[in-house]
Amino acid sequence: MADVVQFRLERMVDELDDLEQRGLFSRREIAEIVKQRRKYEYRLKRPSPLKQDFLEYIDVLRIMDVYEQALKRYKGDIDLWFRYLEFCRLKKNGRMKKALAKLVRFHPKVPGVWIYAAAWEFDHNLNVAAARALMQEGLRVCPTSEDLWVEYLRMELTYLNKLKARKVALGEDEGTLTSDRRAADEKQWRDENQELFMSLNENEENDKSNVESDESKKKQEVFAEHGMSIFRTIYIGAVEAVPSSLNLQKRFLEILEGIKLANSEEMCKEILSDMKRNFLTDPEFWDWLARREYNPENVQGRSEDVIIAQMQKAIQVYEEALISVPSGSMFRFYVSFLMGFITRKGGETNISGSSGQPVNYVEHLLTIFKKAEGMECLTEDLACDYLSFYLQLGQLDEARKLAEKLCCGTLGESVQLWGLRISIEMKRITRISSPSDADHLFFFELLKDILSKFPVSKSENLWEMALKFYANQTQYFDKLLEISVVSLARDGGSENGFSLSSAFVRFILQKDGIQQARDVYKRFLALPHPGLVLYRNCIDLETNLALSGDKDALMNARKLYESALATYDQDVNLWQDYHQMEIKMGTSEMATSVVWRARRTLKDAGRFIASSDLG
Repeated sequence: MADVVQFRLERMVDELDDLEQRGLFSRREIAEIVKQRRKYEYRLKRPSPLKQDFLEYIDVLRIMDVYEQALKRYKGDIDLWFRYLEFCRLKKNGRMKKALAKLVRFHPKVPGVWIYAAAWEFDHNLNVAAARALMQEGLRVCPTSEDLWVEYLRMELTYLNKLKARKVALGEDEGTLTSDRRAADEKQWRDENQELFMSLNENEENDKSNVESDESKKKQEVFAEHGMSIFRTIYIGAVEAVPSSLNLQKRFLEILEGIKLANSEEMCKEILSDMKRNFLTDPEFWDWLARREYNPENVQGRSEDVIIAQMQKAIQVYEEALISVPSGSMFRFYVSFLMGFITRKGGETNISGSSGQPVNYVEHLLTIFKKAEGMECLTEDLACDYLSFYLQLGQLDEARKLAEKLCCGTLGESVQLWGLRISIEMKRITRISSPSDADHLFFFELLKDILSKFPVSKSENLWEMALKFYANQTQYFDKLLEISVVSLARDGGSENGFSLSSAFVRFILQKDGIQQARDVYKRFLALPHPGLVLYRNCIDLETNLALSGDKDALMNARKLYESALATYDQDVNLWQDYHQMEIKMGTSEMATSVVWRARRTLKDAGRFIASSDLG
């Protein structure tokens, strides 16, 4: 290894001597350069060099040899290859073509490789034939790549546009493929000396002018027709290769609408017809088609008549879609569109055009919700949107009736929907100036049924809402506590995240003090599988009290650690926290005992790092 490194350093002697002779570096600086290069060369020659070693050497020296060494070892690293290509492009060292050939050989299945190679041939080498050959070869290897098809189309249209621009720049008739310089010169001379000539037949002169205009127009259309021919050919090939891609056809349509080609409107209709035939049952297609009719960005500053007309077209598309795809996802797209429009209008109920006929999109949206419900297409998300919209309109009673109806129906297992119903009932009670005992009892019984029905892991939000609502109502809070004990005995505690038992301990600590909190957490810890989160929260509680001077807290914390480790004896962090506590607040004997027990208990003792060893 040392011989190879020395050989490489000796190859640098002439270069370094030249730098010193030119006065760019002193002898001491040259020695530092040699030292740094030797360090990197040794790194690269060790048995298992890291990719980072090559990259750091490249950043320091920017030499091609290092890149080539790195690529020999990491042939499969696409990012490294592209860094190398960008370096070759910037330095213009003549190695780009060779590098691209290697990259294509090693990674023929990566579409971006073909696109990059073709772009370099097209933009930098000005070799359209080579770029076209690369794109076509790439499509043979990766026929299902949407990006390859789209970039191939863009390249061909760009080339056609360059040809047209070249014709104009050369002074030929605008947009023609052929030129007649003599005729052009003669026409220019006759135009400049028009007063020297007298027309013998004015009508004949006008006819001649019209003929010339028609000929010029025909020549201008040659490029548009050729461009359409190219577009159609590539489009047909792309659809045959990737028939199931809605996104590909959308991208082709966007390109077509952004350029001027012959019969482009007919081609747009053809593409839309193909899409409608291929994606008739795809809700995403119908949503995209409807939003083409009404785009908020395109109607800014337009009259209400125009907005209403475009909205009605979009609604017609959605109504047609519901016939073809009567599904929950289709209704969701429809609802999202209408809600977005209503939100942009600031919740305005009626919109009127010049005809004075108001269009109530709020009522129309409610009709769509009812239609989805009637067709049994009301999904969980759609039902929640339905309820939320009633609340947004301030119609609390209607929202309450609907929530009861939905929760008692096919969506009765939806926790999210029950959460909305509970929030609606809470709003109703808080709005009543003096709620009766019957109101409180009805709500609590409803809450009790829900909390008993769902496991704690799925009803976290419901429990949090209930705790906050009854935090200052001791009678109902105590009943909630009893319900929680039953639920946790059935489901067990949490190992991470939300902990219902910890939430109760926290509320009781704030409300009734530490002694009641200790009684409650001991009750929870006595249940089967109380959960690691509860242990940690109780330990933190006792540790903070110990720091504040509570004499019993340290002993309680030790008991909690011992109880937790009886179940979670392989938890390294728990052992470490126990050891840290003994160092800060306990004795050295206890800290040493914890270290000894941890290393004896843990299966992988090396994972345990005691704080006494960190120095």
